[in-house]
Amino acid sequence: MAVAAVGRGDSCNAAARALGCATSTVVCAVRRYREAGREALRDRRAGNGHPKVDGQFRQRLERVLAGTPEDWGWCRPTWTRELLCVELQRRGMPRVSVATMGRTLASLGARLKAAKPIVQCPWPAWKRRRRLYVLRCMEAHKPPEEPVLHVDEVDIHLNPKVGRDWCLPGQRRVVVTPGNNQKRFVAGALNVRTGKLTWVEGRSKASTLFIQLLWRIASQYRRARRIHLVLDNAAVHTSKKTRRALAQLGGRIVLHFLPPYCPEGNRIERVWLDLHANVTRNHRCRTMARLMVRVHAYLAARNAQRSASPSLRRADLRRAV
Repeated sequence: MAVAAVGRGDSCNAAARALGCATSTVVCAVRRYREAGREALRDRRAGNGHPKVDGQFRQRLERVLAGTPEDWGWCRPTWTRELLCVELQRRGMPRVSVATMGRTLASLGARLKAAKPIVQCPWPAWKRRRRLYVLRCMEAHKPPEEPVLHVDEVDIHLNPKVGRDWCLPGQRRVVVTPGNNQKRFVAGALNVRTGKLTWVEGRSKASTLFIQLLWRIASQYRRARRIHLVLDNAAVHTSKKTRRALAQLGGRIVLHFLPPYCPEGNRIERVWLDLHANVTRNHRCRTMARLMVRVHAYLAARNAQRSASPSLRRADLRRAV
């Protein structure tokens, strides 16, 4: 088409604009046609041989990405595209360019992610799995008059948690921090059967906050014969004040402890993640009072709509502000 356009008298620039390609593409096509005729216009990519990136290449790349560079003998903790090219070549694969490696990673759905720091459970794997299995069986088989709730506490900071947000090219979201950080603490209990959330607010994460939650749970589940709480091994859950409060409640509330450092076994952790995503991340509240109003509004709306991201009406948001 480029050669035909130039043959009709169009300039190379005009032909390139009409075809939506670079002017150099039209110039090269015309030059090849003048030098060797029609045969020079044939697609010559058929002589390139087999593609370097095939199914086997992708499988080995997935196997490499399952570990860290240190697992494969490199003195570096994170992968780069250049290092992946070298590692695949060391494994007998053809050497590819950095751009080709980037396209291959995109085709696999691989992307740069922040690492998740965790503390490993000190229990043996079999003991940890058995404990989690016992707790799941309790949740599944307890009668309705003995509700099972997952309990945990969350920190609310006046300095906002900074997170990603959609922005136009050349723009970046700006979040003004108040400077002097303030904290509030929310203790909550999630009913695993109904999804209902019970929570209290406090100025410190002490036994008093947890005891306040115990009395709130006891008042909301008055008809319950026994209330089972699944929670972690924090000191406030086993303090002397807490044991005295449990005794005052007449043994109606029974504590079941998770294995150490096992947040994935507590369902309420998902609620706190949603709370940060919907309220505290990149927030613009200048006072802790305004922020806590929004926190309570979100938790109340979540209870009402049973949704991780309840849509609050504008009028509600104005009241929260």
